[in-house]
Amino acid sequence: MGASKILLVDDEADFLETLVRRLEKRNMNVTGVQSGEEALKLLDQHPVDVVVLDVKMPGMEGIQVLREIKRRQPTVEVIMLTGHANVEAAFQGMELGAFDYLIKPVNIEELLKKIRDACELSGFRKFEKIQKPILHSCNNQQVSLGTSPPSLFLRLDAFLLPPFRYQ
Repeated sequence: MGASKILLVDDEADFLETLVRRLEKRNMNVTGVQSGEEALKLLDQHPVDVVVLDVKMPGMEGIQVLREIKRRQPTVEVIMLTGHANVEAAFQGMELGAFDYLIKPVNIEELLKKIRDACELSGFRKFEKIQKPILHSCNNQQVSLGTSPPSLFLRLDAFLLPPFRYQ
């Protein structure tokens, strides 16, 4: 879990600072920012695996930030945080590609589980994004691959996965 990069985005400074500390104590690589604009700037410079994003923020709202994250980096998973009165926005976020949502105040163990699950999915999507063009070029063509373990893995994978999945 230590290799996964988490970005927390919340305009409430005390909440953000507390959450960053609690996740760091659990050996997570966490960065916190207080606005959607800051989050997007950071994402342009430093890739992350999961964003934990507050729905209601001044300036750029969470839904706008989610749309922009998914447009720029579709393999990044986003967990929405919302208050009781804003559950509709969380559902809208799910429709726009958010991984999941949690209601504030956040149960840290539940958040940890969601982050771990989102990191796993993010890693799978990144692998699939890299693998897809390789497998697509292998379909219906004779391809010469080496005998190194990575090459053997690709060769085996190309025959085991159904071609329709990558077209």
